[in-house]
Amino acid sequence: MNIEKKVNNKAFEIIKMPEKLKSQIKKMAEIRTEVSSLGEFGLIDHLTKNNEIKNASTVLTVGDDAAVLDHFGKQVVVTTDMLVEGIHFDLMYTPLKHLGYKSVIVNLSDIYAMNATPAQITMSLAFSNRFSVEALDEFYEGVYIACNKYNVDLVGGDTTSSQKGFIICVTAIGEVASAKFVTRSTAKKGDLICVTGDLGGAFLGLTLLEREKKVYLETKGVQPDLENQDYIIGRILKPEARKDIIEFFAVEELMPTSMIDISDGLSSEILHICKQSEVGCVLYEEKIPVSDLSRQFAYKLELDPTACSLSGGEDYELLFTIDQKDYEKIAANGEISIIGHITGKEEGSIIITKGGNKYPVIAQGWNALRD
Repeated sequence: MNIEKKVNNKAFEIIKMPEKLKSQIKKMAEIRTEVSSLGEFGLIDHLTKNNEIKNASTVLTVGDDAAVLDHFGKQVVVTTDMLVEGIHFDLMYTPLKHLGYKSVIVNLSDIYAMNATPAQITMSLAFSNRFSVEALDEFYEGVYIACNKYNVDLVGGDTTSSQKGFIICVTAIGEVASAKFVTRSTAKKGDLICVTGDLGGAFLGLTLLEREKKVYLETKGVQPDLENQDYIIGRILKPEARKDIIEFFAVEELMPTSMIDISDGLSSEILHICKQSEVGCVLYEEKIPVSDLSRQFAYKLELDPTACSLSGGEDYELLFTIDQKDYEKIAANGEISIIGHITGKEEGSIIITKGGNKYPVIAQGWNALRD
């Protein structure tokens, strides 16, 4: 059995896909087309043959030296992210379709964090000869599902060889009305600190998958047991971007004073806002949203749910500050939690525990360059 089939089979075993679907996937894996048989441009044509344009601002799409975009007087927002095999994802338990979807979402989340609307992406890949055309088709299936769900156009990219592993680089392009973009550097004293959704689930999902991978590799014949933890596994393998919150801001005519997406953990992100806005903050542990499923699994692992929320990362929720005058509108949205307030820089950044103790907020989130 070749490496690619081993990778995909293990991934599908981990997430326990239905037997019928497993059979279909295995059958597809038996039909292997070498990437070299198509060549670079043939591969691009193959992967983009079903690409559909959804935005009037897309003038020229895939197939030329660059895409052409016309944003009709709106400001353009651009972000780029890389995902590297062995650093950001593990193909032992990450199906390529999920990976394609997630690679789009993590970039769209950055666009939404600017209070902007994503419109286009470019997708660049580097991969070794262990990946077939069928494997890349599976990856791109996830890419197109994300593009369709979030109404985004794929307008270009690049492919190249990699001696080892799979490398993904996505650039997302968004648009925002003049002077309506939101940065990390404009929070002010007295602002409310808010967060969307719930936190810590992605970290716990990753912890579970890593645990089961270890058991699978070390104990012959033992199949992974995911304990019906679909929610936390979904949080790490198939996150969503908070398009709904940006739409809510528009409808309610709300303008955050600062905003950032939570990719590296709540503590790291609030400290980014505090540093760039030259302010301090107070967070309240009891206000930090954690789902019941995440909390129960954290307790089972003897982990502190609050620590998972502060340092876990990859939740892709939005952390923002807003003027106190907008409290009632924010409080009425069940997807938003008010977890603290902005203070003066001299007061530092602290968290008040459920017991009333005060501790400094310390950034212990993800660092892609750490050992």
